[in-house]
Amino acid sequence: MNEDFLHKKLNERKQQNAYRELRLPTNKIDFCSNDYLGIARSSTIDDRPSTILRAGSTGSRLLAGNYALIEETETMIAKFHEAESGLIFNSGYDANVGLMSCVPQRGDTIIYDYLSHASIRDGIRLSFAESFSFVHNRLDDLEKRLKIAKGNIFVVTESVFSMDGDYAPLNDISALCEKYNANLIIDEAHATGVVGEKGEGLVQHLQLQNKCFARVYTFGKGVGCHGAVILGSKTLRNYLINFSRAFIYTTSLPESSVAAIQSAYQIFPQMNEERNHLNNLIVQFQNASIGFEKLKSETPIQIVIVPGNDAVKKLAMQLQENNFDIRPIVYPTVPKGSERLRIVMHAFNTREEVRGLVEGLRVGSR
Repeated sequence: MNEDFLHKKLNERKQQNAYRELRLPTNKIDFCSNDYLGIARSSTIDDRPSTILRAGSTGSRLLAGNYALIEETETMIAKFHEAESGLIFNSGYDANVGLMSCVPQRGDTIIYDYLSHASIRDGIRLSFAESFSFVHNRLDDLEKRLKIAKGNIFVVTESVFSMDGDYAPLNDISALCEKYNANLIIDEAHATGVVGEKGEGLVQHLQLQNKCFARVYTFGKGVGCHGAVILGSKTLRNYLINFSRAFIYTTSLPESSVAAIQSAYQIFPQMNEERNHLNNLIVQFQNASIGFEKLKSETPIQIVIVPGNDAVKKLAMQLQENNFDIRPIVYPTVPKGSERLRIVMHAFNTREEVRGLVEGLRVGSR
């Protein structure tokens, strides 16, 4: 079997010092995972006897894989997020690909933030609609695209960006969508659980829930489990059931996974103390002098710019040797010259741990 073409591409990655490898979990201090509230490490996420929950769903939702608990959970989540209806997908990736690939049609236009997640971009690639990016969070560039858009127009953005940790200017984006009769789609993956009084996300915090065509909430970050939901009208739900290949042609989540989702939605709205502590850690880190450029962020995602794959990987290794689990984000995941440490704050981290991390960064900058 000739695999030379695979070796060639892998060797190119190694030469760029961008080769990726899987790692097993360590006992280091977690400044890496997306478990913002610590729910994933909690033993209280589901106290139902596992024997009553199926570990497999036995088929797709349209065949044998639909059941009362999953529909009950969809209804509960839609009510919490003040939406008419919801449809659960197996992951955030599946949800974005499933939504973007089937809703916009030939002759329509998709306009998306340039820093939108890979799953959004992959879904757009599968669509027959025309697509254009706009400069990250730049309203003037978005409006320039809106002026020449054709057909049904879809504007897509994240509320919190996973690699910069900043907010989208959703009020202004929503106003532009109204002005140009565009459908607004927002991915709330990194806002769910941590933004808003009850962790409801940025959309509801800004009271924009009735301005959105669709919202995507994923459960693998602050919610501490797995899966995702697309929220919108009942018509959208029915459309996705009929046309979203990522929903139709996959085995559904089992009862055990959906029970965890339901339990998490009963837990995180009450975690005000944890959200307050998390916000205090964010302020502590933002106010610290570390010797590197630090992006402004009010979210758990804190970015330290260390240009160059070699340099950022070296600094990450130094921090790991000092018991901090921090990973480098290298080119080509981010543009060349903007390589970074993606440092994640959690409700279970302590002020002392953050102080230790800050000192480690200061030492690394000398």
